Amino acid sequence: MSRATRVLTAVACLALTATLAGCANKGTAVPGEMDVRTLDTGTYPVNRFTYDRNSNGHGPTLEGMHMADAVVPTVKVDPSLKVGRGGIVLTSVKDVVSVSHLSSSATPVLQNRGFIAGFAASGSDLPDPAGSDNPDPASTTVTVRVLRFPSVDNAKLAAKELEDADFNVALDQNKKLTLPDYPDAFSHWRPTSPTIGVTMPRKEFVISIFASRPRIDQADLLSWAKKALDAEVPVVDAFQGTPAGQIDQLPVDPDRLLARILVSDRDNHTPDPDNFAVYGPNQLVTPAGDEALRQRLVDDTGMDAMALTEDGYLFRTRDARGSSDLVSGLISSLGETSLSPSAPDKVPDTKCVQHTSDTSTSYRCYVVYKRYVGVVSSDNQADVLKKGTAQYVLLVNSL
Repeated sequence: MSRATRVLTAVACLALTATLAGCANKGTAVPGEMDVRTLDTGTYPVNRFTYDRNSNGHGPTLEGMHMADAVVPTVKVDPSLKVGRGGIVLTSVKDVVSVSHLSSSATPVLQNRGFIAGFAASGSDLPDPAGSDNPDPASTTVTVRVLRFPSVDNAKLAAKELEDADFNVALDQNKKLTLPDYPDAFSHWRPTSPTIGVTMPRKEFVISIFASRPRIDQADLLSWAKKALDAEVPVVDAFQGTPAGQIDQLPVDPDRLLARILVSDRDNHTPDPDNFAVYGPNQLVTPAGDEALRQRLVDDTGMDAMALTEDGYLFRTRDARGSSDLVSGLISSLGETSLSPSAPDKVPDTKCVQHTSDTSTSYRCYVVYKRYVGVVSSDNQADVLKKGTAQYVLLVNSL
């Protein structure tokens, strides 16, 4: 999942390297708090704002973002699968095939049965080899896809046809398998390969699972397929998809999370999984190098939503304490070091850090205001402090 790896490694590392260009000097006085009008925010827009909520044809993309919480992080399939390989919104048939690596034989099935949107996530017990988007051959790796269709009947037909199409790609080599606990599931493997594929309809969704192991063992592969379904089925059952007839009416940024992220320009933003999106908490877990640690951080802080733009991130937690704890947990897990000064002048509850990777050094500020955490970044230390100031003012003004 190359796009998933690129985008969600950025989430995992919070490598917010976009360069912003200045901010507005506006604000309001809040009783019991400092008067943010005294802070220098440059030319960044920091007044309270609401983006156009009309999806303008991007309803399926919004539903795909929503579906991030319909796919279980792999650490919940098995504790050993804690190395997140990322998750990705599937907004088109092409995405399902080329990005999530479902067989190209699926294309006519997805088209004929009215595929709407989907989400896929992958995890492993070993990191991918350096410079590769493919899992380590010595690893155990599980990929879970959930694909949305217009109706229960369409999902049932799609599941059977997806299985048949994939099986027929190597008709002389593939062998049918069964999972007694899941009589609706279709499964097969190739006895010369340590992999198994499973397709199963559930409500108006199709669950598609692909698992690989370091050795060829049919019983072992079946046990991993069952583990994946045991973890995924309750998540799909609990997930409330948008009725098919209402998807085009889904609102953009209904809780105004995107509007709280500091940007240099508020014009021309449309729903985009990589650059203008709102997700539930799973999207912070699935790309993490240690999903178990990240899941505990999410649970402990009550982080229930995140948003991202090209310019920054926003997290919503249970309360101000949760926000502070989320920042501390992220900084610790990412190995970031404090800057000096560690926060913009006169800006409270803000931590600014240096993040060093193999190829670059960047700077970011985590800005806490009540239950929100805004994250801004720059490749320049002075610039990131100015952005931190503007982000704080925007958060104050946005309540």
